[in-house]
Amino acid sequence: MDQHVSDPLKQAAQEWTPERIAKLGTQDIKRLRDNAERLKQAAIVERCNDALRNAAPNSRAGSKARPRVKPHRLVPRSRAFEARGVWLDDPRRSWSGLRKSDGSVVIALWAESIESADGGCHYLLWAPNADGSRSWSDQPAGKERLDHCKRAMAAGSAEGLLVYGERCVGHLPEDKAHSVLGVDPEVVVVFKVEQRGAEFWAVWGKKAAASISL
Repeated sequence: MDQHVSDPLKQAAQEWTPERIAKLGTQDIKRLRDNAERLKQAAIVERCNDALRNAAPNSRAGSKARPRVKPHRLVPRSRAFEARGVWLDDPRRSWSGLRKSDGSVVIALWAESIESADGGCHYLLWAPNADGSRSWSDQPAGKERLDHCKRAMAAGSAEGLLVYGERCVGHLPEDKAHSVLGVDPEVVVVFKVEQRGAEFWAVWGKKAAASISL
């Protein structure tokens, strides 16, 4: 019985080479690492950690689909939403809203958290607060985002505004950031919202892989 269990795990360690892991987006690497930790695959965990460390100083290779920042054109988040016909319920904390004219969903996306893969982009909009890892999800702004994700799924699309700034390590940028430079009002991303398990993702361009497993 032990042989039947160990062989697939050994095969997984051989398949998930450092080169293969390095091609994944940050969120997918983290998922793979979580699966590897659950299955006690120390070698894969270490390779994932190495890939995350190596990717940190870079602006994520293969991100041609992501608009570039224009510092001289950035405006405050609330003003960018108002330009799209959205008045936020809480201008200080809300990161999404509904356009008054047609009810369309508009969501602010932290530009540096956009993942690029296979010519397309994906962005984790909302995930449950598992083991306290995403406390923002349980806050009013997080619950509002969840509701807007569901509305966008029903509508078939949503609009995204790109927010630029500097993250705080260990915090979601929606919850706390070292600095927020503002939003580029000239760039609007149109995307679909997909539910993947308990998570909600924005996807545009060619669809990225939905999941990573051992």
